[in-house]
Amino acid sequence: MTRHFLGLYMLIVFTLAAVSWGQDKLLQAYSNHDSADDRSLGVAVLALQNQLRSQPVAEWKHVIADSAAKSGVDIELFTKADIAGNETLEKLEHGTIAYMQAADGESWALKQLNDDYVLALRAVEPETRRGLLDWALTLLFYATIALVIMIWIWPLTRDLRALEKAAAHFGNKNWLFDADIKPRSQIYPLAETFRKMAARIDGLIASHQDMSNAVSHEIKTPLARMQFEIELAQQAKTVPEAKTPLANIKTDIAAINDLVTATLDYAILERADMSLNIGAHDFTALIPAITEYVRRDARPDIRMCAEVHGDAEKVDCDAHLLELVLKNLLYNAARYAKSEVRVTFCVRDGVNQLFVDDDGPGIPEEDRQRVFKSFVQLENIGRKKTGFGLGLAIVKRAIEWHHGEVLISRSPLGGARFCATWPSVQFNLRSDSSRDR
Repeated sequence: MTRHFLGLYMLIVFTLAAVSWGQDKLLQAYSNHDSADDRSLGVAVLALQNQLRSQPVAEWKHVIADSAAKSGVDIELFTKADIAGNETLEKLEHGTIAYMQAADGESWALKQLNDDYVLALRAVEPETRRGLLDWALTLLFYATIALVIMIWIWPLTRDLRALEKAAAHFGNKNWLFDADIKPRSQIYPLAETFRKMAARIDGLIASHQDMSNAVSHEIKTPLARMQFEIELAQQAKTVPEAKTPLANIKTDIAAINDLVTATLDYAILERADMSLNIGAHDFTALIPAITEYVRRDARPDIRMCAEVHGDAEKVDCDAHLLELVLKNLLYNAARYAKSEVRVTFCVRDGVNQLFVDDDGPGIPEEDRQRVFKSFVQLENIGRKKTGFGLGLAIVKRAIEWHHGEVLISRSPLGGARFCATWPSVQFNLRSDSSRDR
């Protein structure tokens, strides 16, 4: 806003300077007497000049006063020292008639008599004509300023109308921001902020719709199984016969509980007012501990190792979120790995880097962005479906809250490589993250 204000201020200043200069030039051009006026004044001056030459210099003032009284024309005798202005003096030196504007606004015609004296006759101008010119020039002066300001403001008004129309369109639940505002516009930063906000709202609405549909679908299956198992338990005649249906019900309840927990974790990360608990944590102990826990819990039959390089004793992060990130990446890798999963953490050039590699089938390049969406699971022929498709979505959102990103590439082990990076120094992360979102 300051830049636009200064731009308008400088524009008005330059416009005032340009119009004032033009006005002065027009007044000077209008004030110049034409050749007919010069000839008339020349005859009068020549007559006075001839009359003065026949008189002593000491009598010139009396002769001029007498001529002024008889003719009714103001005539004065000045010395050259009384005349200012190099241009005027230069004209007098060449013997031409020069014009001078007095302090009271009167115009005088000057003619040099000799090296010491200059004859001055007051030039009479039509008052009405000069007044109309002044009014016309003043009107033109302010009209030009108003035109320049209008030209400067018109694109701003046009873009504001476009932004207002787009906001109204978006407010009518169309969820589409279509304001055509160019990068050179004065309100382009405002439009971009609104565009990001609209995209964020649209993403949240789509995410909540997907979440509602997916949760309903995921809960429907275990509920149907539970209903069937309850009927079996009711028909059981002995306690051992009822144990199997009840164990199956317990398994389904655990699945629903896992779904609710994962959904709540993702919903919390989707909130715009979420705050992070940033602190310095020792990753040399944290990462190996989490890796070993997941190995025992997920697949004790595979090799899962962790390597920590660099200065990792004090890593700035939200420990709970980073634990979620690493666990979800490891469970995902364990699900597809053949025999090995490798975790690597290092700090390079002020950036924390977390790599999780596996020797599984990998992820096709066209699906590497899609897997981060909520409730998305790639087709895996020959394998039983596990999870709910929220793990990688949680990973992406948690790293984004740390001002970082997650990328997928081909692993040196032959499978997929997940690389999560975020700045090693966090400054006022809560306020920055809330503002960006």
